[in-house]
Amino acid sequence: MQRNKKIRNRGISIGALKTGRNNCITDVEGVKVGHVTLDHPLEGDEYACTGVTAILPHGGNLFREKVVAASYVLNGFGKTTGLVQVNELGVIESPIMLTNTFGVPAVTQGTLEYMLDITPEIGETTGTINIVVGECNDSHLNSIRHFPVKPNHAKEAISKASINVSSEGAVGAGKGMVCFGYKGGIGSSSRIIIDGIEGKEYTVGCMVLSNFGSKEEFPSHRFSGLGTQETAVSKTTDGSIIIVLATDVPLSDRQMLRVAKRCGIGLGRSGSHFSHGSGDIVIAFSTAQKVFHQNEQVFEASQHIRDDHPMMNQLFAAAAESTEEAIFNSLSQAETTSGRKGNIVEALFPE
Repeated sequence: MQRNKKIRNRGISIGALKTGRNNCITDVEGVKVGHVTLDHPLEGDEYACTGVTAILPHGGNLFREKVVAASYVLNGFGKTTGLVQVNELGVIESPIMLTNTFGVPAVTQGTLEYMLDITPEIGETTGTINIVVGECNDSHLNSIRHFPVKPNHAKEAISKASINVSSEGAVGAGKGMVCFGYKGGIGSSSRIIIDGIEGKEYTVGCMVLSNFGSKEEFPSHRFSGLGTQETAVSKTTDGSIIIVLATDVPLSDRQMLRVAKRCGIGLGRSGSHFSHGSGDIVIAFSTAQKVFHQNEQVFEASQHIRDDHPMMNQLFAAAAESTEEAIFNSLSQAETTSGRKGNIVEALFPE
């Protein structure tokens, strides 16, 4: 059963900035999230304990109406698709998809098929499309060698995406993930920042796929009496995290990269040191303005805040705070989960 208890509901507050209305990435207007969760036995003692999560920067056609974006690799032990072109051109033109390591090809295919279905000009009268997929290794609970994730699961996750508060914990791509030896997965948080001159509010939202850290690294001093070292599993491999950051502040792709880097501060505050075998990757975008695929104008006008505006420091703080809280929300919202070969990962907060 999906929990509904964020870390703040347990009396633990993170950071100084105010959260958005729902403390979720969908607080950024227009952003949509959808999950498909796979939870069923396979042959023998194998088990499908995995899924797909889709994050849509807006509800329109993302190829025709791209968003300003950047990615940042804290540690590159990962198998993502599409990030080279994101950083070259500074835009995202597809849903941002999350899944398990061996599910990346299937999710890429399914997302590509979805985008081709709704955009017949791709590969015909215009160029190809850049699909963005991130992953973490859920092989402790999920039988990844059996490839339970199929292309249709990616399409289903996209079709289910909504602007409502996203489910968190052991859902979607987070179903089989482990964080600090406890059940991790999908977590989200948001922050409000304010233009001190005009008084206008803006939102920064974060969603993580948490699958990192050993039980020895867990900051137990921050969670006195909640969870014990004894109930945490010993990780068999180094873990990873995918961090997706969204904002409605007008930014250039260069500025978006600067903000994305600050997500690493929140990850470090949570207890991570970006281990050797960890894929710690940030994908960030702004919804403030669209970059149209078809534009016959020679010059293109856009807006972004000044680098020395006080809001830039608020953005940096919001990226760090929302990342840290999203990580702990992934732990707070996750329930004890069973998977392949009888493996069980306990929730940090057994209820």
